[in-house]
Amino acid sequence: MTEVNKQGQETNPFAKSFRDLIVYQKSRSLAFDIYIISKTFPREETYSLTDQIRRSSRSVGAQIAEAWAKKRYMKHFISKLSDADGEQLETQHWIGVAVDCGYIERNKAEILKTKCLEIGCMLGSMIGNPEGFCNGSKKEIHETHGQYFVNSLGENLELSIPDQEESSMFGSLTSDF
Repeated sequence: MTEVNKQGQETNPFAKSFRDLIVYQKSRSLAFDIYIISKTFPREETYSLTDQIRRSSRSVGAQIAEAWAKKRYMKHFISKLSDADGEQLETQHWIGVAVDCGYIERNKAEILKTKCLEIGCMLGSMIGNPEGFCNGSKKEIHETHGQYFVNSLGENLELSIPDQEESSMFGSLTSDF
């Protein structure tokens, strides 16, 4: 679904659905990684840490989907994206707890944290610049990876996140459902 432009930025020429948004695709990848890694948590964590980290990571994409449904109303759109960002931060918290408990190795936790931070930056840019996404007259949203990283003056910012394969760290997702 995504392409790379001449500047090396990911682009998604026309997002016709929340599933086409780069930030949504990244949130799905994060949720899948959390699911796989949390399968190794001890059984006594099933109804506490395992449940919490899975719920918060899955909620990021769900909130993005809800924001898409409310993009006709800018304040509702921003509110749902803020909820998604909150869930992303909660996921970071649970990753830290899992490291503290010895359930996740630090190097894997850093990969997960980096994914969370990238999603958070993208959500923050969408919240700060909702006009590009909230246009009731447009049926298609033009999206580039670079548009997420602009400051309040509209200048592009560089984000130093290590290159990672777009799919999950445990393999590629099989559905684009």
